[in-house]
Amino acid sequence: MQGSFTGFIYVQNDPKGLKQQFGTSGKYWSSRLKAFAWSAAWSTQFEIGPVSQASIGNIGLKGKQTWGDIVVTPTVGTAMLVTEDAIDRFIIKRIERSTSNFYIRIFSRMFLSPTRTVANLFRFKEPWYRDRPTGH
Repeated sequence: MQGSFTGFIYVQNDPKGLKQQFGTSGKYWSSRLKAFAWSAAWSTQFEIGPVSQASIGNIGLKGKQTWGDIVVTPTVGTAMLVTEDAIDRFIIKRIERSTSNFYIRIFSRMFLSPTRTVANLFRFKEPWYRDRPTGH
């Protein structure tokens, strides 16, 4: 989840990638590849960087580093980010078109897209916020 969360932080700060919608567009996949690279950089820093678990002595002392986290976190995280994008496009938008109930709309956004929800909180937006018009 951390890989997806950090990927969404990148997407939310990328003016070109911010409004990209899941699909076959080269712009969409280019944006998500950049999010993957950001997530990989963040994960590496978190594991072995100057302000990391290893540097404060929690993990990574005496060569016992968990290298899997450096690879798995951004890879699986980006897959989760793309999945949440697809869910937003195909499921959440369908729910929004079928109901005007505010609570159903916001809870579907938050529960079906949990890492975007957390990333929204980190940018001081409502957890259910989307960078698209409501119902579209």
